[in-house]
Amino acid sequence: MTKTPGRVSVLETTLRDGAQAEGISFSLTDRLKIVEALDDLGVSYIEAGFPASNPKELEFFAKAGGLALKNARLAAFGSTRKKGAAVADDKNAAALLAANTPVVCIVGKSWDYHVTDVLKTTLGENLKMISETVAFLKERGKEVIFDAEHFFQGYAANPAYALDTIRAAADAGADCVCLCDTNGGTFPDEIYEATKKAVETAGVRIGIHCHNDAGMAVANSVIAVMAGAEQVQGALTGFGERCGNAALSSIIPNLQLKRGIACIPPEQLKNLTVTARLINEIANVAMPEREPYVGRSAFAHKGGLHIDAMAKAPGSYEHVDPAAVGNERKFLTSEVAGRSLIISRIQKIDKNITRDSPETEAVTARLKELESKGYQFEAAEASVELIIRKQLGKYKPFFQLVKFKIIGEQPYSDDQSASAVIKVIVDGRTEVTAAEGNGPVNALDKALRKALEVFYPQLREVYLTDYKVRVLDGGAATASTVRVLIESTDGEDSWSTVGVSNDILEASWNALVDSIEYKLIKDIEMRFRAYM
Repeated sequence: MTKTPGRVSVLETTLRDGAQAEGISFSLTDRLKIVEALDDLGVSYIEAGFPASNPKELEFFAKAGGLALKNARLAAFGSTRKKGAAVADDKNAAALLAANTPVVCIVGKSWDYHVTDVLKTTLGENLKMISETVAFLKERGKEVIFDAEHFFQGYAANPAYALDTIRAAADAGADCVCLCDTNGGTFPDEIYEATKKAVETAGVRIGIHCHNDAGMAVANSVIAVMAGAEQVQGALTGFGERCGNAALSSIIPNLQLKRGIACIPPEQLKNLTVTARLINEIANVAMPEREPYVGRSAFAHKGGLHIDAMAKAPGSYEHVDPAAVGNERKFLTSEVAGRSLIISRIQKIDKNITRDSPETEAVTARLKELESKGYQFEAAEASVELIIRKQLGKYKPFFQLVKFKIIGEQPYSDDQSASAVIKVIVDGRTEVTAAEGNGPVNALDKALRKALEVFYPQLREVYLTDYKVRVLDGGAATASTVRVLIESTDGEDSWSTVGVSNDILEASWNALVDSIEYKLIKDIEMRFRAYM
C-alpha cells in the first residue's frame, strides 16, 4: 500500500512557468512584490525565473537575493547541459550559478521520442547530460530539483527509459525529482500508477508538475501526492502557457483541509484568498469569480431553499468553511433568494423588522418587480441597500438633479471625446459645473463628482474600478434595454451598484447616483458609530 506523505513542499512557479502565459508580463517591482507575498503565505520554494534567458533576469535575482525571506527558498530555472559539451563550459549552467540562489531547478528529457527527434542525440548521451549537470551543481553546494519533462508521455511510450532518466538524476545527487505532465493530457489513474512506480524506483523525493490542458491538473497533482509524491509544483491561480499550470489555490486547501497533509503553515491558510487575489491584481488579470476556494462566487448562494438550509446547516451546501481560506460566504439577492436572505439585509438597517412584517413583504415585492424589468442584484448589494432604505422610509437624497447635458465630439480624440454640463442643488444651494471625459459616461461621472465635491469633499476619494454594460433584449436593436453595473472604491472598501434603462446614459446615471449615495450613507454611519 502506498504511503501518503504527512507533508508536501510547495514550489510556486508564477514567476517562471506562469509568466509564460499569454498576456502576462511582470515588471521588476511586480516580481519582487510577488516573491514577498508568496513568502508570507509560506510556500517552500519560489521558482523565480530563467537566468540564461536575458540579462535582466540576473538583475532580478540580485535584488530578490537581498530580500529577507522567512519561509521560501528562491530557485533559478535552467536546463541540462547541451549535447556533446562539458558542463563547465555550458552557458546555462554558468547563468544558474550567477543567479546565486540556494536552489536550482533543471529540466531534462524523459521521453525517448524527444531525445532522438528533438534533441537529436542518443538515449545514452541524454542520461549523461542529466547526471553530469546535476552532479556539477551539487558539487557547488546547490539544492537541485530535476524536472523530468514529458515524464508521463515518456513512461507511456517507454517506461524503462523514463525511469532511467529519473534514476540518473537521483544517482547524481538530485534532492528531488519532479515528474512533469508537460502537455497536460494525462488522466489521474495514469498519473497515480506512474508516480507510484517512480517513488519505488528513484530513491529520492518525488515531485509533481501538471498542466491543465485536459482540465485535470489539480486532480492529477492531488492523486500524485496520494501515490507518494512529496513536492507539488504549480502557480497559485493557475497561470501558465496554453491552459495554465495546476492551481495551488485549490491544491493546497484540498490537501491541507481534506487530507491532513501540511502544505503551508496552518496559520497562513486564512491568507490564501487575499494572496491569490493580490497576485492576480499585480498581473492585471481578473480572478475568475468561480475559482474554487478563492473566487468571489466560491461560497455564493442564491437559491431560496439553499439559503434557508445554509442558515440552519452551513455544511449542507459548502464543502469547507470559507473563513478557513480567508474567503467569505455571500447570500445573493434575487427573485429566487426568498425571505431568509432579504430579512437579513433589512435587519442591518432596522433590526426590529421581522420575517413576517409588512415591510419585508413590500421590500420583497419591490425587488422582484425591479428584477422583472431587468435589474440583477447579485453583484449590486449597494443598490439593494438603497432600495430597502427607500421602502422603509429611511432614505433622504443628498442632492437634487436639475439637469445635465452631454455633448459628443467628432472626430474622437484619444482621451477627451465628450463633455458634460450638470446642475445640482444641495440644501438649497445650486452648483453648475462641467467636465470632459473619455466618452459620455466618463464625462458625466467627472462632472457629477466635481459638482458634489463642493458639498461632500470625501467624494474625492471615490473612483470607479469597473463599468459593465449588458444588452438585455438584443432584438430591439438600438432601442434595447441595457443593464449597467458599476464597481466603486474609496481605497478601503468597494461596492457595486446597478441601473437599468433603454437609455444607456440613464442606466449609467442611476448606477452612478447609487454609488455616490451609498458612500455618503456609509460615512454618516461611521461617524455616528464613532460618537457612540
